Amino acid sequence: MPKDVCIRRELEKREADSLAPYAALCTETRGRFYQEEPCPVRTDFMRDRDRIIYSKAFRRLKHKTQVFIAPEGDHYRTRSTHTLEVSQISRTLARALNLNEDLTEAIALGHDLGHTPFGHTGEAALNEIFPPGFRHNEQSLRVVDKLEGERGLNLTWEVRNGILCHTGARFPETLEGRIVRRADRISYINHDIDDAIRAGIIQESDLPEECVGVLGNRHKVRINTMVTDIIEKSWGKPEIAMSDHVQAATDGLRSFLFDRVYIGSVAKKEEAKAQRIVKTLYEYYLENPDFLSKDAKAKVSEEGLARCVVDYIAGMTDRFAMKTFEKYFVPNVWTI
Repeated sequence: MPKDVCIRRELEKREADSLAPYAALCTETRGRFYQEEPCPVRTDFMRDRDRIIYSKAFRRLKHKTQVFIAPEGDHYRTRSTHTLEVSQISRTLARALNLNEDLTEAIALGHDLGHTPFGHTGEAALNEIFPPGFRHNEQSLRVVDKLEGERGLNLTWEVRNGILCHTGARFPETLEGRIVRRADRISYINHDIDDAIRAGIIQESDLPEECVGVLGNRHKVRINTMVTDIIEKSWGKPEIAMSDHVQAATDGLRSFLFDRVYIGSVAKKEEAKAQRIVKTLYEYYLENPDFLSKDAKAKVSEEGLARCVVDYIAGMTDRFAMKTFEKYFVPNVWTI
């Protein structure tokens, strides 16, 4: 690259010239915790995306539950494949609406970094036993701010805000963050239906007729309906919205999943065991802090023991949590 050429500046100019007037521009970021020398090739949002992809927390997502705990079969979603599906839907929306695709992708790839082993089951267990409470979106922000590397990933404010507000009462302040919030729901509603059908828990014919009539009778058709509706409803406006009838049908499918899949179905039969693993490990490490990882122990004096135990357990994959539980609480086979 010639010394007088700065690719980053060319990309920044391209953003300013081509994106919608209400898009988030990397040149207008609210900044990072710590000042850094700009990259000559990548914009700040591109740099954030890369940092998330290269993080250990991102790699661990491939062995964390989405909905089905320890399923038999290679085609069920994991937290990693969910993240990739959210990222793809988010990028499609951002590109169609002329918003910042790099920012959208970074938020989408980082939104679930704080998820526990065993998915929402593990989250519920930690929320019950950890006095301050536990929410995976807050933990995702904690991962990128404090737990990765020596002092976090030092991401931009816009990415951090999108990660924190992808769920819960607070909405992201950027439209790119609001895209991810929408894409997250589109993704899990549709792929959880797909996985539940694959598992034989429900059949396509069980889906509410009033929802299918609006959204479509096939997996890819429903996703396409939701995505194109958001584009049509949000086109040329500083908002990310669905039309009322598509929103109602989407909410109806989500309610159906809670009734038939998320609560009380055969898919959830291992939840009690998973919660027991998480709660037992929490108590064990509080009583035996020397068995925490080196990184977790190093933060005890600053963060407190309970906080570090929660960070350590939340970072575990399903199989590591199960192996750790077995190591401490299941007798070894003894032979003469």
